[in-house]
Amino acid sequence: MAVVVAIVVLVVLAGIVLVGASRRRDRGAAGLSREARRRDRANPALAGTDETAAPTGREVEAAAVAARTGSDVAVVESAPPEPFVAPDPVALGVTRRQFFNRSLVGMMGFGLSGFGAACLAFLWPQGVSGFGSKIKVGNLVEVLTDIESNNGFLYKPEGRMWITAYPNGAVEKARAAYSPAELAGMTAGIDQGFDAGIVALYQKCPHLGCRVPNCVSSQWFECPCHGSQYNQVGEKRGGPAPRGMDRFAVSVDGGVLVVDTGTIVQGPPIGTNTTGQEAEGPNCIGQAGGH
Repeated sequence: MAVVVAIVVLVVLAGIVLVGASRRRDRGAAGLSREARRRDRANPALAGTDETAAPTGREVEAAAVAARTGSDVAVVESAPPEPFVAPDPVALGVTRRQFFNRSLVGMMGFGLSGFGAACLAFLWPQGVSGFGSKIKVGNLVEVLTDIESNNGFLYKPEGRMWITAYPNGAVEKARAAYSPAELAGMTAGIDQGFDAGIVALYQKCPHLGCRVPNCVSSQWFECPCHGSQYNQVGEKRGGPAPRGMDRFAVSVDGGVLVVDTGTIVQGPPIGTNTTGQEAEGPNCIGQAGGH
């Protein structure tokens, strides 16, 4: 936040300096230029502090003629010179110098504004989506239907997660084994009148991080790398894994399932089996011993 404030202050100060410089140059352009005033001071004919006492061009010319001819020349006095009056800026309008000065200041100001806006856009916190954010999976009734139509396992690649149903009959055991972040989905069936609750499991095996697929025949998760096995809600049933599958915090708001993939909850310890589910058919991978 301090960096953003510093950038804004620098942009404002640069704009003030540019506007001040433009105004000073405009005021200098309204009268005689510096070069013209320097030439006037160097001209002997215009020397002296009293401008009205300086000889006119005709008087200088007549004096030069008289010096060459040696005769008296009548000098006809001309009307006194009019004092210099700076032109009215309103009547004069915008001079070419002022136009270029203001164009230069405007372009520099536009460039600085764009640079400042780009810095703010880069530093401004952006909303995130996909893995690491909160993902709205959908209406819980529709999600449960999708789980059933996918043989009990629903995979969501944008969240790198498996979603499975949690039976209402196991909720009482779950209350003693799981944290509130996990129970919000597990107890949704009983608390909000759905056919079942929900569990969102991280796809990585807690053993060595392999992606764990489901086994349709056994209705378990079975890791192909080292043979770790987990029941349908991610509780460890065999193999070298140190715990059950990790899971995400879940919430059900107005019947809509929201999974926070930025909050990973460590899987349940070995021996946790709240659903009592055994393999419902042949295992896809042989029973693994410890490796």
